[in-house]
Amino acid sequence: MTPLAARHAEDAVPIAPRSDGAEDGAVVIGAGPNGLAAAVTLARAGVKVLVLEAEERIGGACRHAEATVPGVTHDLGSAVHPLGAGSPAFRRWPLEAYGLRWVHPPLPAAHPLPDGPAGRLERSLDATAEGLGADGEAWRFLSGPTTRGFDEVAATVLGPLLRWPSAPLRVARFGARAWAPATWSGATLRTQAGRALWAGMAAHASSPLSALGTSAIALMLVAAGQRVGWPFPEGGSGRITLALRRYLERLSGEVRTGAPVPHLDRLPPARAVLCTTTPEAFRRIAAGRLPAGYDRALARYRPGEAVVKLDLAVDGGLPWRDEACASAGTVHLGGRAEEIAAAEAAVASGRIPDRPYVLVAQPGRFDRSRCAGSVEPIWAYAHLPRALAHDPEAVDALAARIVASLEAAAPGCGARTVARRVAGPTVLAGENRNLAGGDIAAGATSLTQLLARPVARRLPYRTPVPGVYLAGASTPPGPGVHGMAGVWAARTALRDRFGIAVPVDRL
Repeated sequence: MTPLAARHAEDAVPIAPRSDGAEDGAVVIGAGPNGLAAAVTLARAGVKVLVLEAEERIGGACRHAEATVPGVTHDLGSAVHPLGAGSPAFRRWPLEAYGLRWVHPPLPAAHPLPDGPAGRLERSLDATAEGLGADGEAWRFLSGPTTRGFDEVAATVLGPLLRWPSAPLRVARFGARAWAPATWSGATLRTQAGRALWAGMAAHASSPLSALGTSAIALMLVAAGQRVGWPFPEGGSGRITLALRRYLERLSGEVRTGAPVPHLDRLPPARAVLCTTTPEAFRRIAAGRLPAGYDRALARYRPGEAVVKLDLAVDGGLPWRDEACASAGTVHLGGRAEEIAAAEAAVASGRIPDRPYVLVAQPGRFDRSRCAGSVEPIWAYAHLPRALAHDPEAVDALAARIVASLEAAAPGCGARTVARRVAGPTVLAGENRNLAGGDIAAGATSLTQLLARPVARRLPYRTPVPGVYLAGASTPPGPGVHGMAGVWAARTALRDRFGIAVPVDRL
């Protein structure tokens, strides 16, 4: 154990020594945010860790590259990271010392409207409420308790939900608002800007806004923005996973790339194995070792909708019609709340919406290290029905509607675009096998699957295979670059296999 690992191991509390003849270390499958966070958690407790990554580069869906023109850095997967900046683990670990620096735009997010000023998510509750005018008090009622108690709520919500929270009152206030459909909670707002801003937040769930639990997505994103912001990593999203890798290697962990795992039986001996694969992929690599009932439960896990993503290289950036959008790192397009709800309902029913809900990120406006002179990277995506994920015509049609939405909100953007890359579900899955079918949410984000992810267990990270754990985004707390699924899986493995308990407040 290195001196640094020994110092962090002081946070780990031994329960009882255990030796069953297995090797002392752990193997983690996958070097995305969850796999690396799991490995860091294990290494901080003094466990020897080997991370195996099938691709030649680490990062999973948290990578960047020059995908259009030389010198313009695009995020290939995730782009904006409110839950990364607010992650209980990432905030505790010294990732800044390993190259991670957050860039905060003046506004976390904006939502332009065709006939009025944009809704603006500010970096404080009071500023957002004041900007919404007549909706100020309703906005405070909706988002105030979660914003003020963000640290306590995040510590519970970014983990397995079937446990007693550390701050019951704050979590109860969150839950009282979170269970409702976003269409219900949004009805408390009266202005077009307030209702559209709320709907745009909830639509991140890629579910109909009438579905139970969609208010939870809006609440967490709004509260994160008003407490920690919606920042970009300086230089590209891959700086997050690079910092995690550097920190892991400082703790004497090892990462091997180009190392696919065809089956669990092909792994080197280890006391614990943590898999960040999807449930379907886990069924394949564990074939012949899973009890029939558990295998059937994994097979019933529902995937989420697909996406079509565009990477644009835009000379001079997007010429927004509403000046608020020029100050926002993220822009939600889609019009009024009712139009966003209609678009997401269309996707759920298997149709491409005429006017899709589009998420836009413009990191180059605030991080010039990603630009080539005046040419900036633009990141945008919209939801595509999963049934159409492998239909090239559907991908092209949605891509064209994304471009039309951008042109309507930023007239002249087409003339400024010097290069464009369309990444449909097939391209996304080719770059990251965990995005099979273009599902960036690692499973449908219904209320049922948020509670039973991927199976209904108090600690769903455990599998029936001794010493084997699930640690990916298909386990609680679900999608988002926060690493907490890996952290919780690693905590479970440390207790089960190494006799070590790591208190939640010492992650």
